[in-house]
Formats: sequence, structure tokens, C-alpha cells
Amino acid sequence: MLDINKIRENKEEIKKSLLKRLNEGDFNLDEIISIDDKRKSLLTEVEVLKAEKNKQSKQKPTPEIIKEMKEVGDRIKSLDDQIGNVEEELKDKLSSLPNIVADDVVAGGKENNKVIKTFGKKPEFKFTPKDHVQLAEDLNLIDYERGAKMSGNGFWIYKGEGAILEWALLNYFIDFHRKNKYTFLIPPFLLTEKSAYTSGHLPKFRDDLYWTQDKFCLNATSEMMIGNYHRDEVLDENDLPLKYFAYSTCFRREAGSYRKEERGMIRGHQFNKIEMFQFTKPDKSWEAFEELTGNAEKLVKGLGLHFQSVLLAAQDASAAMAKTIDIEVWIPSMAIYKEVSSSSNALDYQARRGNIKFRNRKANKNEFVHTLNASGLATSRLIPAILEQFQQKDGSVKVPKVLQKHCGFKVIKNRI
Repeated sequence: MLDINKIRENKEEIKKSLLKRLNEGDFNLDEIISIDDKRKSLLTEVEVLKAEKNKQSKQKPTPEIIKEMKEVGDRIKSLDDQIGNVEEELKDKLSSLPNIVADDVVAGGKENNKVIKTFGKKPEFKFTPKDHVQLAEDLNLIDYERGAKMSGNGFWIYKGEGAILEWALLNYFIDFHRKNKYTFLIPPFLLTEKSAYTSGHLPKFRDDLYWTQDKFCLNATSEMMIGNYHRDEVLDENDLPLKYFAYSTCFRREAGSYRKEERGMIRGHQFNKIEMFQFTKPDKSWEAFEELTGNAEKLVKGLGLHFQSVLLAAQDASAAMAKTIDIEVWIPSMAIYKEVSSSSNALDYQARRGNIKFRNRKANKNEFVHTLNASGLATSRLIPAILEQFQQKDGSVKVPKVLQKHCGFKVIKNRI
């Protein structure tokens, strides 16, 4: 959520930033300021009446004063109701706005994304390579057919060495983050509507989430849970930054259209992920952003995969984020890159929604923290990249060296 005071003080600057994401007719900052003006006017009126009522309460009551105070009390109640309605309207208007974007984030959608870094080279094969779907089936790693039988399209079952490879990836990530002194969390996978609001998924992205009959949503990313960990708290300045990582299975309703480039494990309704998250002071948030992005890149480098880092244009980034860099691995059979991590800075957008502050000792006041997150990493596209980039002529697949101690084998081959 944006700060109404910043909107009032820097209206044109914020409008210019929002226009990188929205059309001019999609929002009205003057209307929002007008609603806030009404709120302030009502607050002033009710404060005057309450002061008058307090003054009269100290005098000897007379029938006239009692009657007058009853009328004042009725008016105060009416004004309080109006203030509540106006504040709710203001909150709805502010909640509908996306975050402002960083200065180096350009307007537009995917077509304006910019590759800022590339690691390694695209693999070249002296034989006809297979795609990851064929490799997974030939090596008996993934059971797509029975996964779909159990749960429908967009689901699969890790099997045998495929399940071991999946868990090896998670163990590799966990070891990495522990060495970097991030605190490990395993949070609940069901969240309340308030939690989904804090993360920025509500109200706009309700239909992208799975909901239970008890009005819980299944988390779409561990970011949703960690971002609520310190909700409604005032943190100690000396404890910042707070660095966490969490494991979760993630669930998303929008799982693609099952086009050729989204088949197999590339896009599904359920996947495993380790998420990094930081709560920082505002003056340290871009430093934290560089750290999170660097950590995600190091993890993919450690696997030896060819990948690129991409600065997303405003419309391609999440509405809650001021800046996002995607780390994308190369999928040879599709001749395209696919995201395995998004590193993002939400500034104080999520913290305002979740009322997460820290005590600024020097200024002697409470301020909103900044929140940042990065996948570290999501697995469902890494396995296709590993299978395809490290396949060999005989149909086997070399296991990345960093995973071998967790797998207990160096090569995956058909055991039949």
C-alpha cells in the first residue's frame, strides 16, 4: 500500500511512476486525496465536539447541558460512523494501487525486459537430444500419467531417483542459506485473508489462489507466509536486518495453457520452493536486494546451469514490487529461458499492509520496515534444465556435483 502523505506531497512523481504500469484512466490520485481531505475534515470536527463534551462534563449538570451533551454525543457517534466508512473507502482505493517502481525499471511488459547478466554457454550436443518429458519418462523419474489421474492436469509425481533428485535440490538450498546465517522456517501452508492481503495478493489476485471452504488460501509462495511473520509488530532496530528462508509446497490455480513451452514440469499447479526473505531498514533495502539477487545467482551457478538474469519491465513485475530481477534457466528443447527465481524489493508496500515497523532510535519514532524476497530456489524448472542440459548420448544424465552427496549417485541412467 502506498503512503497517502507521499501521494499528497509527490503526486506528479508518483503518477509518473504508476503510469509505467497502468493507463491514466485506471487510477485517480486526485480522488484519493479528496477522500483523505474528507477524512481529515471529519476528524477535525469530531475532535472539536469531543473537546467540548469533555469541557462540559466538568461543569455542574443542568437539564440544558444534559440535553446538549446528548445531542453532541449523537453527533459524535454519527461522525465516527462516517469516519469509519471514509477510512474504509480510502483503504480500498489505496489497496487497488500497485507499488511505485524504481527509477531504472522501464515501462511496458515482457517485450521491454532487459537481460543484464548471462552465465555459461548454451549446451551443444553431438547427438539428437531428448526433451525433459521424454528423459523423465525413460529414466522413470516422473510419473505424469498417474499424477494427472490423481489430481488432474498440472500435477505430477516424483518417483525413485526423481524424488531423490528433487529432495537433493532442496537440501542443497538449505545448506547454502544456513551457511549464510539465514534462519530456517517451515510455516503453515494455509493462510487467512488478512495474510493474503498483507502480501499483496488481495484483493486483485484472489482468483489466482486456491481457497478452502473455511476461507483459508493455500500459499502461492513462501513469501506470503514469511511476510506475515512479524505482522503488527514493532521490531528492534538493532535486530535488523532479519533474514529468513522457508520451505513450502506452493499452489497456484493459473498454471498456463499447456502449450508446448509449458508442458511437463515447466508450469504446474503445485511445486516445491525455498524462499529467502529480509526485513530491513529503508536505507539498507537496496543493499539487501543485491544480496538476495546474488544468492539466487550463486545457487544456479553452483548447479552449473546456463542461465540469464533479467530486469523486469514494470508491467511484468508483481504489483507489490518496486523492482524485480528474474533468474532464468535455459531449456534446450524449447530454445527458451524459464524463471527459477524472482528477486524483488517491495519497499514499505507490504509493511504498510501488515503494519510492520521498527523503532528508529535516532528519530525517536516508529517507521515501516522494507520487505524483500527471492526464490532460493524453485525446483520445478530446475529438474527439466538439469535433465536437458546434462543429458548424455546414451540417454543418461549427469548429476550436478553439488547434488551428488545428497543423491548418493553421480549419474541417472535407465536401470532396466
